[in-house]
This record gives sequence, structure tokens and C-alpha cells, in this order.
Amino acid sequence: MKNKTPGAIAVVVAAALMWSAGPALAAKPAAGSAKASPDKPIPAAATKGARDLNGVWQRYPLPWPSYLADFDDVPPPDQGPDLEEPYATQWREQTLKRRRAFDSGKPLVDPSTLCRPEGMPTVMQAIYPIQILQTPGQITVLAELFMQTRRIYMDVPMPPLDDIAPSYYGFSSGRWDGDTLVIKTQGIRTDVQFFEIPHSEAMTVTERYRLAENGRLYLDISIEDPGYLRTPYEFRWIYERAAPGYRVPEYVCDNMHDVVNADGTVDLMTDVDEKPAK
Repeated sequence: MKNKTPGAIAVVVAAALMWSAGPALAAKPAAGSAKASPDKPIPAAATKGARDLNGVWQRYPLPWPSYLADFDDVPPPDQGPDLEEPYATQWREQTLKRRRAFDSGKPLVDPSTLCRPEGMPTVMQAIYPIQILQTPGQITVLAELFMQTRRIYMDVPMPPLDDIAPSYYGFSSGRWDGDTLVIKTQGIRTDVQFFEIPHSEAMTVTERYRLAENGRLYLDISIEDPGYLRTPYEFRWIYERAAPGYRVPEYVCDNMHDVVNADGTVDLMTDVDEKPAK
């Protein structure tokens, strides 16, 4: 991974959370139609160590571009969700609002600007590498970005929804189905949103991880939320192991150059002595 200054980091993270509304929305299916899903063949499992996911992983291909001055907006996976009304219209309007603000040079504040955890499922997007630690009864995901920690409890029944205190990462229960790791997560706070997609307290995120013969880790995600989603929101992320010897560094969000204005827009100071534009 490349080293970046705090200001540069802020730009990269903000870029990863921005995306082009036009193409994404234009490609949405008409109301009442089935959402097209790209072909996602299940890779052959690794012949050795198929259940050993320990290590540092990064997205393949990398989710953010190589040059800060030439970044592209990152769209939501598979063109976004198939939302019920009125949520589809609300999400579309918020998308356009954010897009216009970004194009005008006055991007809107977002959780990363405020140094808040990404939560689920955004943390698994791995804008920066993630480390997976497997210990008896638990799998722990340590994200480089904001030093986030996610815990998956193995072979533990999912508690009743009313017994789960809403949180950024929710409650995750995992099990092995052959060589596929299956994780279900519920109890994600409604203000923790993936690409600003609204959801209910009952949203369920199901993840299926499979380590392939090519050494890559395939994650298929399905998000179900009756009343908000007309159909499950399904997409795939792929990871590869980080370069040998890579160590996840400390990332304390204490030297950001973002200035949040009273109207909810954000200015970026490239010098600590610089005053934001009025």
C-alpha cells in the first residue's frame, strides 16, 4: 500500500464514498421488473487450507485509483439496490443532491468526514486492507481504515432481534458449510448506511466466503430487508493477500483537514494554516 498524508487520505476516502448517480440510476430496472444479476460462478475451493482465512487481505482489483488527481467516483455494487417506494425516490434524490454538491466543489459531509466507523457491510468494502484473525469460537476483522474491529461469533445462534442492541457492525453469527464460511448479521443501526441506502432495523446481511485455488478470497453478499428492498441486494467482492510482510499500521483519525460548514458542505484544507473558503 502507498503511504499518504492525512489530507490525501481524506480525499481518497471521500472519493471512494462518492459515485456517479447518472449511469447507476439509468441502469436501474423498471418498477416491477426482475433485477438482472451478472453471472458469478463459484470458484473451486483451495485444495489445502480452505478454512484458513488468517492474514491481511486487500480488494482485488483495488477499489480506489492510483492517482489522487485522477480518481473516478466509485458506484455502488451492481448498480445499486432494488428499493421499494418511497425509499427508491428518496435515495435517488439524495444521490443527485450529493452528486451536484460534489460537482460544484462543495461535497456534503459524510461519516468518513466525521471520523465515524464505516459499519456493516461497508467495512468489508476494504478501501484499505483488512486483517482476518481466526481464534477458537470467533473470527475478528481488523480494518486499517479508522482501526475498526468487527467480531463474528462462530456456531452461536442468532439472538432474537429485540435482544440485539443496534450497533455499527450488528451481531454476526458464523458457521462453516463445507469449505464456505457463512455469516449472518442483524442489528445494524438504521443510521449506518451503505452508500446511503435506507434500511430497517430488521435488515439481514448474509456473507459467503470461499477461498479459491487461485489464492483469492471470494465474498458473496446478500442483503434482505422486506419493506425496503423489493428483491435481495446481491453482489460480490474479491480479495487477495497483501504483499508479504505488510503490517496494518495505526490509523488514528486525529489530523483531518476537512472543515464542515454550517450548510453541511465540506472544505478541504491542504495546509494546516490555510483558512477555508467562505
